[in-house]
Amino acid sequence: MFICKNCKTVDKFELMFSPDYKGEKHFEQRINDKNEIEIIVDGYKFIPDLQFMNEHAVCRYCGQIYMWDYDTGYNK
Repeated sequence: MFICKNCKTVDKFELMFSPDYKGEKHFEQRINDKNEIEIIVDGYKFIPDLQFMNEHAVCRYCGQIYMWDYDTGYNK
């Protein structure tokens, strides 16, 4: 999980597809045995990290970018 440093909202990294994305848009999200978020898009699996979030993810609540940190309160 990640937290926006601007509005303090915790986001579960809900993927938004670009309108020009040509794939099937088959999306899965799960927690692996290392307690990491795994994202699977059209068969391609990756684990989003803080660098990925700060380069690509916009907070869906306040619109900020480059404002992410790990949410240390997340325990699953």
